[in-house]
Amino acid sequence: MLTMMMSIAHRISGAALAAGFLLLAWWLAAISLGAEQFAHVSSFFASIPGRALLFLFSWALIHHMLGGIRHLIWDTGHGFGPAEREWLAAANLAGSIALTVLLWFIGGFLMGGLR
Repeated sequence: MLTMMMSIAHRISGAALAAGFLLLAWWLAAISLGAEQFAHVSSFFASIPGRALLFLFSWALIHHMLGGIRHLIWDTGHGFGPAEREWLAAANLAGSIALTVLLWFIGGFLMGGLR
């Protein structure tokens, strides 16, 4: 059951990454358009909705990466037992949450990014 939900979440996170990379393209375009446009985009990403989007984008990126590693393990012929499948799915979910929080803690507090 959890494996099925993680498979669906993997697909959803892939679609979310496509939308997130549009935000990255918007930021890169703003850099090339000048200081005023860059300030506008930067103020959006510094707002609460902007930070929420960045947080969700980073979670989707990490979750999708860990899902890919799970599939890589399956490609080697390992992890197909019922207990192993459930453990890998749970590890994917817990790992993606933990790594996202760790990334934001390091980037935000230790490097002074969240003020």
